[in-house]
Amino acid sequence: MFDNKGSKTSLAELGEFGLIEHLTRFVELSQASTKKGIGDDAAILQFSNEEEVVVTTDMLVEGVHFDLAYMPLKHLGYKAVMVNLSDIYAMNAEATQITVSIAASNRFPVEALEELYAGILLACKTYKVDLVGGDTTSSTAGLIISITAIGKAKPNDICQRNGAKPNDLLVVTGDLGGAYMGLQVLEREKQVFKVNPNAQPDLEPYTYIIERQLKPEARKDIPTLLKSLEVTPTSMIDISDGLSSEIIHLCKNAKVGANLFEEKIPLDPTVISVCEEFNIDSTTIALSGGEDYELLFTINQKDYDKIKGNPNFSIIGHITEEKEGMHIITRANQKIALKARGWNSFEEDEQENK
Repeated sequence: MFDNKGSKTSLAELGEFGLIEHLTRFVELSQASTKKGIGDDAAILQFSNEEEVVVTTDMLVEGVHFDLAYMPLKHLGYKAVMVNLSDIYAMNAEATQITVSIAASNRFPVEALEELYAGILLACKTYKVDLVGGDTTSSTAGLIISITAIGKAKPNDICQRNGAKPNDLLVVTGDLGGAYMGLQVLEREKQVFKVNPNAQPDLEPYTYIIERQLKPEARKDIPTLLKSLEVTPTSMIDISDGLSSEIIHLCKNAKVGANLFEEKIPLDPTVISVCEEFNIDSTTIALSGGEDYELLFTINQKDYDKIKGNPNFSIIGHITEEKEGMHIITRANQKIALKARGWNSFEEDEQENK
């Protein structure tokens, strides 16, 4: 099946999405109930005409996705659930159940895992999902959390990545870049602590962005809000790897192009000020930072009046013909090709958490 011929390709060379595409290219679907397999925020299963089931899974690995030097275990449990529920909401679906699998080394006492589960259970209670199963096992080093989320929606409500059409509007929820800049603040304070363990950081000015990193909230409200506005997105994805990567995903799946307008990208004032403090361009952070867990979607222009002025939404661009490509229009009115520069967990020089 796989013709290796003795060659060795590094994981970093392919990246996360390239690796998924490479390893799954021979996957064949044989079940009539499998309506959509690999390639979206969640798989779609149909067991009846009235409702479809969506399923997604994500894994968080210590030292790769989180650093316990500043990530409280309760927050980690909560965030691990959010990462998965966000994918369900990106399908315009309702999350209903999760399973949790954990591998932990013997450096973790039972009380530590109780803290982790306290966060998981708080997320379940807050978002009204049931914890229905999972697995626990030992790890030779560190902590690994794998969560599977299950949801449901009516067939006509399900929203995939491949439905965008030319002239559709490009819309994003909330604001972007906060989670990444929160991470930068935490990493900076970690380095200060290494030099001087008695140093007491003043994190008060960074409360919003640190919370965006340590305790993000999935946008459960958006599918309900869109339904109340009688708006059905033509495509949707959650923003976990940066705005540019997610726009490119939508465009490639739908075989379209896009124009994104820099001046329309929503940024919280805290993000702008901390970017200045770190001497980092805020647009670059919004495009490539990731972990915001907001939703990016497209709508038909006829629905513009239904969402204009709504504080939950920002219209940031529009879809074009595929031949026109994917571009960002800068504040100086320059047209620059969009590139996916989101985080790649297989990068060999990527040692810090993300």
